[in-house]
Amino acid sequence: QVQLVESGGGLVQAGGSLRLSCAASGIIFRINAMGWYRQAPGKQRELVAALTSDVSTNYADSVKGRFTISRDNAKNTVYLQMNNLKPEDTAVYYCNAVVTSRLLQAPSNYWGQGTQVTVSS
Repeated sequence: QVQLVESGGGLVQAGGSLRLSCAASGIIFRINAMGWYRQAPGKQRELVAALTSDVSTNYADSVKGRFTISRDNAKNTVYLQMNNLKPEDTAVYYCNAVVTSRLLQAPSNYWGQGTQVTVSS
């Protein structure tokens, strides 16, 4: 019912910047929250940053002060600006959205396909 399409990953040197985008489409009544998770090889998927409908944000301690999450409600799009990237930020980054598709319907959780971010030292 809802599709998430990510873009913006790539290869960057340590200290560089990247901006990830994730656009939601489909049957959307309300987006309750959108965020970014990442998964490095051999590690569990972890929260990077999340933004709820009341504009409150939540960041992993490891990215505070370097990453900024923002959202364009008109475009149903969430962004992750990543500055001062470090090799340990290397991972597949996944967009996540909690979406209510119809009035009075329970919200559902959706994931994007993932985009690779590689930071070289």
